[in-house]
Amino acid sequence: MDQKQYHSRREYQGQRKNPFTTASPAGASRSLEEIAADADKHDPLARLRALNEQKSRDERFRTLKRPEPKPVQLKTWDDTAYEFGLSGSDYFQSMRYAKDLNRGLKILEIIKKGVTIFGSRFGSEGDQQYDQARLLGRLLAKSGHTVISGGGPGIMEAVNRGAYEIGGHSVGLKITLPGMDEPPNPYVTEEVTFEYFFARKAMLINAARAFVFFPGGYGTLDEFTEVLVLQQEHKMLPAPIYLVGVDYFRPLHEYFRDYTDARGFLTPGDLELYTITDDVNVVAAGIAEHTSKQVL
Repeated sequence: MDQKQYHSRREYQGQRKNPFTTASPAGASRSLEEIAADADKHDPLARLRALNEQKSRDERFRTLKRPEPKPVQLKTWDDTAYEFGLSGSDYFQSMRYAKDLNRGLKILEIIKKGVTIFGSRFGSEGDQQYDQARLLGRLLAKSGHTVISGGGPGIMEAVNRGAYEIGGHSVGLKITLPGMDEPPNPYVTEEVTFEYFFARKAMLINAARAFVFFPGGYGTLDEFTEVLVLQQEHKMLPAPIYLVGVDYFRPLHEYFRDYTDARGFLTPGDLELYTITDDVNVVAAGIAEHTSKQVL
């Protein structure tokens, strides 16, 4: 022991410094060799313990088994098709469906504040419905909305034309029809052509924050009832639905009211999901008010 007197060995051990935690005067960490050499001055066995501990750590490190990293495997369409048991013609058909949907998803990325307008492919400049649709396209584009249509002639051309004429964003989502190789109307700034109606309809609906229906045939009525069902069953965010043409849509509303609702086939509020009007200024103002409350 050094010159200082201790009453017991326990007191001496409590006062001495731990060689494995001692830092150099400069505050820097020291190697185990330095610690062990310094410890020799206080405890002859400290050097041996330090070296044995270093050897033990090295041995544990060498024998430590690290888990092998698992490679990230992206699931291909082949894998998905296999999981669902698709083969042969079903597999190739599913590939065509996926390709069609992928076309639409790409266009959705560039659409901001979209409004989809549906209506007949028949009609031309000078017709009342055509001129109203053209005016609506202009009003919507002026308020910063993307005008979306089926990309064909008639009402679709009219709304695209109105937006195009004032430099707005005008989108056409076309469909290929047997025996009808019809180019898109010349008033679209973005155009996508679909092979399947369901994919096209899904994109026409998903791209929009509001919907406007002009008079049309089976296709227009199919799209109208699709949007109604999605709203009724809360499968989409609330969105205004406007029907332009009181004389045309009043009988349809009366049928819903007097036959469908009267027989208990509708739920309360279903007849209030849409608004019928002849004034496209009312439509544009209502849509602008609705979208102004939404987060962009």
